[in-house]
Amino acid sequence: MAVRCQFETSNEIGVFCKLTNSYCLVGIGSSENFYSVIEAELADVIPVIHCTIAGTRIVGRVTVGNRHGLLVPNATTDQELQHLRNSLPDEVQIRRVDERLSALGNVIACNDHVAIVHAELSAETEKALVEVLKVEVFKMSLADHTLVGSYAALSSNGALVAAKTPPETQKELAALIQVPVVAGTVNRGSELIGAGICVNDWIAFVGADTTSTELSVLESIFKLGEHDPTAIGTNLKDTLVESLL
Repeated sequence: MAVRCQFETSNEIGVFCKLTNSYCLVGIGSSENFYSVIEAELADVIPVIHCTIAGTRIVGRVTVGNRHGLLVPNATTDQELQHLRNSLPDEVQIRRVDERLSALGNVIACNDHVAIVHAELSAETEKALVEVLKVEVFKMSLADHTLVGSYAALSSNGALVAAKTPPETQKELAALIQVPVVAGTVNRGSELIGAGICVNDWIAFVGADTTSTELSVLESIFKLGEHDPTAIGTNLKDTLVESLL
């Protein structure tokens, strides 16, 4: 399932939200409508954590994470780090990294298995990706776009990249990350995929301007609706109730 929403008046919801299979970070603001949409879909399944990173609410652009871990920039305060540690599931590791390209979400796109990163990413950050996020790291650009995190979104089911990404680059990427890759847009023609979408293995949130054609492309590539964690949870509850009767 893909859900359209806005953060305050912005359709670039990937700027203010970081979604993984085990947690969701949202920037602190006055967007009650956005929070209610996110929490209605996720709160029964994974924790939704309201936070700031380095005093900003652009949590989707300055962090990178998956179900195994979360990397935050060096400017993250001790209080912010402690709040995240207290709120994240116990099995999720968190680490601060001293990276010159500190908007980590702009320069890294990852799922639970692989990460594609900016060619100039430091060796220390690469090591942190391997150790904390438990991913294989590939340095590449999407044609002219070196900010791979801004122009691509990955899940364990597929990858959506900017519309003008050449077919040979798409093929190369698909061979590296071992999931289908398709080129497209969000928010009525925007190539800033990473900024306009938050996606995990069963749900996506997209900017309110996203057209139904764009929506059907991303629902298809990310195989949304095929894995429903709430249904799994309901089945589990039913089984538990039956075993108690």
